[in-house]
Amino acid sequence: MARYRLSGPAKADISSILRVSETRHGGDARTRYRGLLAAAMRRIAADPQGRSTSDRSELLAGLRSLHIRHSRNESREAPVGEPAHVIFYRVAGPGVVEIVRILHDRMEPGLHIGS
Repeated sequence: MARYRLSGPAKADISSILRVSETRHGGDARTRYRGLLAAAMRRIAADPQGRSTSDRSELLAGLRSLHIRHSRNESREAPVGEPAHVIFYRVAGPGVVEIVRILHDRMEPGLHIGS
């Protein structure tokens, strides 16, 4: 299994996502969403080309994505009702997956990723 590393923008995305989750839904929701994000990143590291992933090279060479709803059953926390984020990532080298961005599924990724 590869390991994953977070880009600076991905770290900022996670902080923002968890802050909004806690503000809107409470501390328990923040914990559950954090667990779901971690499960999705573990899934990506285990199988970067997995069947629930999508090629997004139209945005950036080698880029792939995974909607976190596909990892709902893999979280160590209670389930999240309606996950709404997509993780964009790429293989950065042997055994390393870089998490590039984590965006709300209603956001236009082309405005936030690539050139």
